Amino acid sequence: MASSMVVTVEEIAAEIGDGIMLAVPKDSSGPAMAVTREILRRGVSGLHLVCVPVGGLQAEILIGAGAVSTIETSAVTLGEYGTAPRFSAAVREGRLRMLDATCPAVYAGLQAAEKGIPFMPLRGLIGTDVLRNRSDWKLMANPFAEGDPIVALPAIQPDVALFHAPLADRDGNVFVGSKHELMLMAHASKRTFVTAEEITNRNLLDDPQRAAGVMPAIYVTAVAEARRGAAPLQFWDAYPEDEKAMARYVAAAKTAAGFSQFLEEWLGARRAAA
Repeated sequence: MASSMVVTVEEIAAEIGDGIMLAVPKDSSGPAMAVTREILRRGVSGLHLVCVPVGGLQAEILIGAGAVSTIETSAVTLGEYGTAPRFSAAVREGRLRMLDATCPAVYAGLQAAEKGIPFMPLRGLIGTDVLRNRSDWKLMANPFAEGDPIVALPAIQPDVALFHAPLADRDGNVFVGSKHELMLMAHASKRTFVTAEEITNRNLLDDPQRAAGVMPAIYVTAVAEARRGAAPLQFWDAYPEDEKAMARYVAAAKTAAGFSQFLEEWLGARRAAA
């Protein structure tokens, strides 16, 4: 990795190795699709994917390509386009270890790591099938009140958090606005890599209009400029979802052969055409 905070998309992808725990955001918060393409070009495998708190197109493609061995999430969905076909097939065929969670549970595990504590207590899971199927979640007695059990969830500390943002500066500060789950991911993870639509020379923390929504560089390992780096997904108000591309993907991914053809074309395309 270069000494500068500003690197390339390819350099970020090179830092995501086999078998790591990788945290990624939901579709509406800015998945780094440009880096995802480079990860798959490198043939990465065995990822433990943590979706914060749900997975979408990014998770679906990574799973279809065989890059994920474990997924921890409350759902994987393509929204109005329906179920995620490659995720569903992988679960049915036993090719994917599924750690079923809830949105609050994912956040709670990350909050524990953020705070540097081994677990986080959470209500609302007692009596559910989700708790029954998670041996790593422990029902414990409330030490402050008898007869009031609570669930302890282990900390989730990803090796890498990865997301796309609208703006970063050359010092590594990143504007995330109101999308506070991105800050949580960065706080909880060992390293954080961010792609941005634009990298400015102006320090974002000096901008009174943006400073409150800026994640300081202390939580960021490196940033890379990637125009349209979340496409074909909608990204904030910068560009809309590519509905035709999404529809083509869903039609192709219904079968393993169709997905393979999609993946070959997607990986062979220029990044600027993402």
